[in-house]
Amino acid sequence: MSLNEKRKLWIEHELGVAVKSMKRLYGGASSLIYEVETEKDPIILRQFNNEEWLLEEPDLVLHESGNLQIASRGDLSTPLLIATDETGEKCGLPSILMTKVEGKVVLEPLDFHAWTDGLAKTLSEIHRIEAREFPWKYAPYMNHVHVEIPEWTRKQGVWAAGLERLHGEKPKYHETFIHRDFHPANVLWRGGEVSGIVDWPNACLGPAGIDVGHCRVNLALLHGVEIADLFLKAYCRHATEFVYDAYFDIVSIFDAIDGPVTVYKGWTDLGVEGLTNRMMESRMDAFVESVVMYK
Repeated sequence: MSLNEKRKLWIEHELGVAVKSMKRLYGGASSLIYEVETEKDPIILRQFNNEEWLLEEPDLVLHESGNLQIASRGDLSTPLLIATDETGEKCGLPSILMTKVEGKVVLEPLDFHAWTDGLAKTLSEIHRIEAREFPWKYAPYMNHVHVEIPEWTRKQGVWAAGLERLHGEKPKYHETFIHRDFHPANVLWRGGEVSGIVDWPNACLGPAGIDVGHCRVNLALLHGVEIADLFLKAYCRHATEFVYDAYFDIVSIFDAIDGPVTVYKGWTDLGVEGLTNRMMESRMDAFVESVVMYK
């Protein structure tokens, strides 16, 4: 039986309705995403096919299903859990079935102030979700013992200062529910307002600053330091208890340089044009400098 046939039979068994079609969605890089048309409402199927990721985290389906249940406690529109196949025995790959959140990704807005404000307000609402009993905890994506200054940089001194801060004293933080991969390609919009947040396999308890930092790195690469700073100012307006610490930006920067800094395929899949790898290097240099110089 083919993988497509396994997917279809499993979904029909779980839903009790016929599958009419399945369309591959693009914009992500770590799993297969399909929009499934049924005799009722459309739904979303995620299948984890990254073998390296599965070896590191064999409980990915269990993790995301738990994340979706926690996220549903908030006032935000997030996918609702329908069914899981933790091992892939029934569906061919470890899989999770969830409701579809309406909206579209906006990466090149007409109004950057409104856009960054919407992103920031949404992230602050995620961070208010109660999840004290949640078992998954934050950890950096990279082993920082082995990180080095990238060879491509034209600002060695700036990166050296960042590396020194990375290895310095770690700030204390209040543990909260974090998305852990919050960036514009995971936020949906309708009518100028955020309509939903997707892509939840990495959520955990950890520092709010790491979500802010991860989004700022993405914004700095996509649009430049000015837009990353707009987002930070907006987040501080919506999360008045938040105290910015450049440490988490620096962690997010070093987490993002596992190899060359290149144009994120998810952006080009979603229609962004004009970005180059050299532009990514230049913008990362500028962002590191702005963070190191922050007072």
